[in-house]
Amino acid sequence: MIKYNPKNWFKMIFAIHKSDTIRMLWKEMIYIGLFTLLVAFLVITYMPEEGIKILEKLLTAYSLIGFVISLLLVFRTNTAYDRWWEGRQRWGALVNDTRNLAIKLSTMIDSEEDRQYFKRMIPNFVFAMKGQLRDHVIMEELELTEEELKSLSALNHVPNGISALLYKRVKALKTAGKISEEEFIVLDKNMNALLDSLGACERIHNTPIPFSYSLFLKKFIFIYVTTMPLAFVTSFGYYAALLATFIFYVLVSMEVLAEEIEDPFGTDDNDLPTDQLSEKIKANIGEIIS
Repeated sequence: MIKYNPKNWFKMIFAIHKSDTIRMLWKEMIYIGLFTLLVAFLVITYMPEEGIKILEKLLTAYSLIGFVISLLLVFRTNTAYDRWWEGRQRWGALVNDTRNLAIKLSTMIDSEEDRQYFKRMIPNFVFAMKGQLRDHVIMEELELTEEELKSLSALNHVPNGISALLYKRVKALKTAGKISEEEFIVLDKNMNALLDSLGACERIHNTPIPFSYSLFLKKFIFIYVTTMPLAFVTSFGYYAALLATFIFYVLVSMEVLAEEIEDPFGTDDNDLPTDQLSEKIKANIGEIIS
């Protein structure tokens, strides 16, 4: 995730960052500009006067269609941002729930072996969750014994395995009389909250926008942009190339940005800083339990 100063207008306007859509779409913008110039040349040179009069009437129609596209893109962008923000809320809740769990465990148990176990396994759950949301858990990031590594490596869902180990250890503490029934219930709520956050993030990750909607929007934008020169050439001549290129940049950039943030758990520039949050949680747990 990119950290920036939103008040520095001029620096942001003139800077071309690698996440800027201009860098992603510059080839397509050139193609659209050249295509519009070609259409303008053909219309101006070969189109009869009757045909030009017909094309002049298209400008109003394309203005209305542009309004419809803008409404669709607003809905698309808002939906994508809602997913991004929900993901951030869930990771914020994860930070709080791991702290709560660690604080309660640190006050309930005295055994150094048990304390070191939870000091390892709570951050392990977070790192495994981060990897699960990226479709690949990096086992080297986890602090595991050889036996734990062997058992967890055989699983398709590593966070579930770590959660089961946490429950097993807490249940053993209760059986041994190291924690009471009431304390067990309190810890159970915190451990359930970890799985709730994981489940919510997996729902975001595994449920993209409906295919038919995405397909329709892309086709709508493509048809609008490629036929738009016919409406603009009669009014703007060869300058229609600049106008068509700019409109293409605006419309397609909104769709590209929405696609990037609707699954916010990857490594794109605008995704959530899950790496930093995982390290932060690990540091917090180590400080609390130590």
